[in-house]
Parts: sequence; structure tokens; C-alpha cells
Amino acid sequence: MVEPFRVPDDLAANGLEFIPDGLVAAVGPSRTVRFMNSRAERITGLRAQDVLGRDLREAVPLQDLGGDSWWDLADPWSGLPSRTGHRERLLVLPSGRELLVTAKYVRPGKGQPVTSVVLGIRDAESRRRSEKEGAALLTSVAHELRSPLTGVKGFSSTLLRNWDRFTDEQKRLMLETIEADADRVTRLITELLDTSRIGVGRLTVHAQPLTVLPRLEAQVERRVAAGARRDQFEIEVGEGVEVVWADPDRFEQVLTNLVDNAVRHGRGRVRMSVERATWEGPAAADVVVSDDGDGIRPEHRELVFSRFWQAGAKHGTGLGLYLVRGLVEAHGGEVVVEDGPTGGAQLRATFPDGD
Repeated sequence: MVEPFRVPDDLAANGLEFIPDGLVAAVGPSRTVRFMNSRAERITGLRAQDVLGRDLREAVPLQDLGGDSWWDLADPWSGLPSRTGHRERLLVLPSGRELLVTAKYVRPGKGQPVTSVVLGIRDAESRRRSEKEGAALLTSVAHELRSPLTGVKGFSSTLLRNWDRFTDEQKRLMLETIEADADRVTRLITELLDTSRIGVGRLTVHAQPLTVLPRLEAQVERRVAAGARRDQFEIEVGEGVEVVWADPDRFEQVLTNLVDNAVRHGRGRVRMSVERATWEGPAAADVVVSDDGDGIRPEHRELVFSRFWQAGAKHGTGLGLYLVRGLVEAHGGEVVVEDGPTGGAQLRATFPDGD
């Protein structure tokens, strides 16, 4: 006699309603569906009243990505007697819904025929979102790499073919451009590596005392060399915070991304300052960068630190502020968005004192 799939009591049945995955169970040689929770209904778009009592293969007609019936391919009831189920895989319904399905084959004993099949079903939305983010990242990285690499290739080829035709000043200008483009590529690769490290919690910092004014001035000089006006930048370092405890390379990344964000979203004016922090924690310094743009709406002030957040920007990888938060938090600090003094956005990164 075939032992049917049973839910022991109402408490167990109610418990199965609260789990995050969908469950569908079929029993006996007729493959009759005896159980389907409401989560499975929402994920599959099928109604329990239309599924219960029917042959599982017909009620839940799963297909592989090639359109072939998964039930014909897997054949849980007539396959090898040693099989106990299968790991999660992506399957689809005729409606086009993509599902992540795990199967458990229930046998009364080793090598005995399958008496029940239990399906665990999850929405494939998270997988699609992950794939979409991966594709977006690849597109952004390809775009960001193409421009500097085109410059490196163009100037280096020109110099090699026409070296004697250029003056020393022209050669110097081309080599400086090549160096700047190579630095841009190196920075992008570093950001990608750090994004991965932040995601798995393996980002490390080696804090030491840093004099901040020269680093702020270097940010301005770099942008002036790229064509920006010097008078659009303002720098102020408060008394007692001339030195900040931070990892030199990571601090440079934070500054660069904050200033890039201000330049990208402002109308021209960028203010950089270092202030004594007022947060509830160890003595600390705040690095504050503000712009004169439209600001960031309150409902977006956490979202801007998400990966790939671009808020309508037409360029960039969308990783800048995600990296800023990860790098600052690795120092034991925090970063927040505020209203700027001129109506734009103001980002405040707090670095705890090493003492």
C-alpha cells in the first residue's frame, strides 16, 4: 500500500504557509497533488483549487529553457532507484514564468519506488536581478575602459610613428595624457576589486595619521589639469583636525569619489572641508564635500549608497558612493547625506581618531 504524503496537523499546515518558499507535494503512482501552499500559488500564478487532485505533471507543467518537458527529462517515478531528488535549477512554466525548483523524491526504503514528490519553488526574480546587475556592470565597465584605452592606444601609436615630428613639449603632453588615462584604468580596476571585497566582508585598511590639506589640494590640482576652473573649488580645514587617521590609498579613493560625485551632480561649485565630528563615538574628524546641484531627496539618501545607483547619470559605473560607504565603514566610521549649505547635496564621511 502506498503511504500518502501527509501534513500531520493544522499547526504544521499553518507553519508551511509561513515559509518563504513555495511547496507542492504529489503522492502515489497517479502523481496526485495533495498539497500546495499559498506561496507556491503566488510564485507560479496557479491556483491551488485548479492544481489539487490533478496529476502533478499536468497541473504544474514544468519545462526546461529549451521548451522540453522537465517531467519527461527527470522522470522521478521511473528513474534510477538511487535518486533522492535534484538540486535547484531554473525551469519555466508555459506562461513564461521562471522558477527556481528543488525536488525531493520520497521513498519508503532504499531502492524502493518513489511514493511522493515534493517540490520547493522560489521566484527567479532575485536571479534575474543579479544577472541584470551583472550585465549592467559589464556594460558600464566596457564603456569606462574604452575611452581611456582608446586614448592610450591613439597617443602611443602616434608617438611611435611620428616621434621625430613632435617637439619635446608636445611629446610631454601626449605622455602625460597616456599616464592620466592609465591611472583611470588602474582606478577602475581597483574599484571593481574593492567592490568584490566589500561584498564578501574582506576589505582591510591600515590607518595612519594623514595630513589632509595637501590631499584636498591635490584633488583640485588634478581637476584643474583636466580643464576645470580653480575658483570653482573651496577648501577649508578646521582647527584641530589637520590630521586624520586613515589608510592613505583608501582615503584617496573616498575623496576622489566624493569630489567626482559633487562635480557630476553640481552646477560648478564644490566645497571640501574637514571638521571635528560630533557623532556619538570615539574622537573623529568629518570629511565633508558639498555641491550646488539639486540635492538628494530624503527617500533616496540610502539608495545612493547602493551598487549601480546612478540616479539618471549617463556615465560612470554607479559604484562610487557604494565604495565610499564600504571604505569609510571599514575604518569604523560612517557616511551620511545631508542638505548642502547652497541647496545641493552634502556628504559627510566620519573617520574615527586612531587614538
